[in-house]
Amino acid sequence: MTLHLPPGSPLAGQPWVITIASPGDPEDWEPVVCGPYERDHALALARAVVADDDLTAVVEPLLPLDGVAAINRAIEAARTPAEEDFPPQVVQKHPGAPPEPAEVRAGWRRIAAGILGV
Repeated sequence: MTLHLPPGSPLAGQPWVITIASPGDPEDWEPVVCGPYERDHALALARAVVADDDLTAVVEPLLPLDGVAAINRAIEAARTPAEEDFPPQVVQKHPGAPPEPAEVRAGWRRIAAGILGV
C-alpha cells in the first residue's frame, strides 16, 4: 500500500521508506523498516518482496525535518484537514523490476544531495 499522489505532488520527490510486516497478528514479529529510497525504487522493491510471500508492505514518504519546530509544523499540517483527501491505496500497476543494488545506491546519492541541497 502507498499514498495516492496527485500529479506534481512535492511528496513524490521526498525519500521513501518501506515497512514490511506480517499481515496477521502484529505480535508475530517486529516489522522491518528500510530505506530511504526514491519512490519508484521503493514501490518496485516492496512489490518484489511481497510478491511471493504472505507479507504486507507499506511505502510512505520520509520527511527529512531539521528540528522541533519543523516537526511541530508537520504535525499541525497533518492535523489540519486538507482540501482533498488522498487515502492510502493498494498499488495496482506493477512498478517494474526491482532496482539493482547499484541503482539503489545511486538513488541514495541523489536523496542525500537533495536533502543537503548540493
